[in-house]
Amino acid sequence: MIELEFLKEQNVSESLIHGIEEFRKNYNVDEGAAARVTRPSIPFYGKEILEMAIAGLLEGENLLLAGPKATGKNILAENLAYAFGRPVYNVSFHVNTNSGDLIGTDTFVNNEVCLRKGSIYQCAEYGGFGILDEINMAKNDAVSVLHATLDYRRSIDVPGYDRINLHPAARFIGTMNYGYAGTKELNEALVSRFLVIDMPAQTEETLGFIFRKMFPEAKEKAVEQFIGVFMDLQKKSVNSEISTKALDLRGLLAAMKIVRAGLSPLAAVQMGVVNKTFDIFEKEIVDDVVRTRIPEEWTKDDVYA
Repeated sequence: MIELEFLKEQNVSESLIHGIEEFRKNYNVDEGAAARVTRPSIPFYGKEILEMAIAGLLEGENLLLAGPKATGKNILAENLAYAFGRPVYNVSFHVNTNSGDLIGTDTFVNNEVCLRKGSIYQCAEYGGFGILDEINMAKNDAVSVLHATLDYRRSIDVPGYDRINLHPAARFIGTMNYGYAGTKELNEALVSRFLVIDMPAQTEETLGFIFRKMFPEAKEKAVEQFIGVFMDLQKKSVNSEISTKALDLRGLLAAMKIVRAGLSPLAAVQMGVVNKTFDIFEKEIVDDVVRTRIPEEWTKDDVYA
């Protein structure tokens, strides 16, 4: 049974939680897609964002999560798919993604031409949650496939084959960062097919929830310092003192993990955060921030009880 405790802990509306439970009762997962229902490695914290997202999904809408780096867009998408008990189909858009990658391409099986189904096709067929990552990097050719899929028609015309209708449980969650190289403005026709959630920056409260959930055995003092590293770097990034390269929550969490394996905390944070930037001057700034929070003499015993 998929737990919804992380929603209850944040006092998410009982009616929304009940809606999720009813959704799961109404839509079973096909055995062929059951392996795609996976527990997220990190819980998402943010009551208002969760309630907006859940309400939209319950009413059959698709979501677009927009915001800068390290705001938890993919984490939210994965948590929503898990809460709803749906298989996940990830599509990472880039300049070479085309319609064939999404719908499928012809292939030979037993000397016959047949369709090798793409991620969007499978998502539509099995009632999955399609996570459209970096959707503002998609070419027009790829985006055009999504128009009929995302609006009221909820269907896909497969050239040379047949038209398929989306499973009633199928939903799509797009994510996009601002200002990355290779990104572009989304056209109005595509944006109109989503409900848009503007993802807020991380706060000490949200980070505290994540760290304490993932590392319950960590010492409070150490957790405060690791969170402080992120908050200090986030402030410098907002003030344009550094780029967003070192603002890496995944890297900071990975550093906590390898400290648990026995590496010194400073070396772990250098691997997870400091070395993510390759500009020598920026690296010095990031390293100074880290060293004010993580003493060189710290060992595993200073982080974990």
